[in-house]
Amino acid sequence: MSHGVKAPSSDASASLRGSTAMTASIPALLCFRSGLRVCLCVGQTGVMTGETIRAMISRLRKARGWSQGRLAEKLNEVARDLPPLGLNASLGRQDVYRWEAGKRKPREWLPVLATVLGVSREELETATAVEEATAPAEPRTVDDFLPPDDPFAPLADGPGRRIGRSTVVDLANRVHGLRLADDVVYGRDLIGRARRDLRSAVDLFRTTTHTEAVGRDLLRGIAELAQIVGWVASDAGEYAEAEKVYRLGVSAAQKAGDGTLAGQLLGTLAYQVANQGDPREAVDMAVAAVDAAGPDAPPRARALFLDRVAWAHTRADHPQEAIQALGKAHEALTDEHGADEPVWTYWVSVDELEVMDARVYTELHRPLRAVPLLTQVLDRYDTTHARELALYLSWLAVAYADANEPEEAATTAERMLTLSTGGASERTAARARVVLESLKPFRKVPEVAALLGEYPAA
Repeated sequence: MSHGVKAPSSDASASLRGSTAMTASIPALLCFRSGLRVCLCVGQTGVMTGETIRAMISRLRKARGWSQGRLAEKLNEVARDLPPLGLNASLGRQDVYRWEAGKRKPREWLPVLATVLGVSREELETATAVEEATAPAEPRTVDDFLPPDDPFAPLADGPGRRIGRSTVVDLANRVHGLRLADDVVYGRDLIGRARRDLRSAVDLFRTTTHTEAVGRDLLRGIAELAQIVGWVASDAGEYAEAEKVYRLGVSAAQKAGDGTLAGQLLGTLAYQVANQGDPREAVDMAVAAVDAAGPDAPPRARALFLDRVAWAHTRADHPQEAIQALGKAHEALTDEHGADEPVWTYWVSVDELEVMDARVYTELHRPLRAVPLLTQVLDRYDTTHARELALYLSWLAVAYADANEPEEAATTAERMLTLSTGGASERTAARARVVLESLKPFRKVPEVAALLGEYPAA
């Protein structure tokens, strides 16, 4: 499918043939991008040669005498005529700047770039492959994890009713109400209401008119709501939906100019990816979340983000980095120089950090460090938060099993499984399976045998 992309000119083809002839005797590194076999030539110095995508875009733009903003306008004009690509024609100068600075790759825009800049898509793909093969690894930022389109672009039906500060207050109250509900109502029992609230909030932003200040506060409220909805969706086992919602929230927080809130969304996504996806990707996300919040972030928020870095490193089998991040989280919590705490950090405490310490030690098979931390926290934990209590008990049960204490493990597991009945939370269901699996090597111990007999299908 051409999508209106111009074929390479005969001059360009001849140039490419000449280049191939000149380098025919030079060893090549082969890589594959979008089904295209790309030959990246290695010169006598051992350095990969070839034009990168960022250099190509910059060169071709300047050859036409266009500013970065003008190129964005041209791309938007062409994108509107290519509906099969599904692009939101709302590029700005900043997007082109990111491409030319190497901060983002214009993957979905390659067909449009080919048309506007008068080159083939294959040449652009080759330049992209050269950049990926030659560029040094750079820290990833929040921008790397944004959705490709703008979910908050105004609808095309014209201006709607005007809203003010009272609407922002109403949204904030709904958000906090849902946040508190998640402490006692879980996953599949809460996801319906959560979805409706988020859909309503996004529609409100897109179909109304408001001042810039009100718009920022609405976006901030949507971002906070997206974090809760994503968390609830993940608790219901709807991981793909959760990821989409988290990315929408990151976009809202970025538009609102709230780096700490963007870090909260991206860090929560990192936590899910660490558990359900690629832990190495989770490390990148969690570190980017800390960077987005900055060194002057509120102490509890920064501590929370560093705990997620620790967990991602744990899942990626980086024990030293994980333990270092735990230490930094405790240091952050005692920092008295950070900004005021947002409402959503209300639950972050020394106890919660110690639970994460214990989880990391359990995962790293250091039960003698995990068990004392968990028992102390659980002795004073609020029993009305049944899901969290069950999850923390699950870590204690696994730590006991790892410490070769099957009787204690079985007793703790039984308490955990009793709290987990009901099936609304996939988190507790998954942990129940892990706990029972950890007990199977001790099936000859009477207490363990009885428990496995009672919960055979878990």
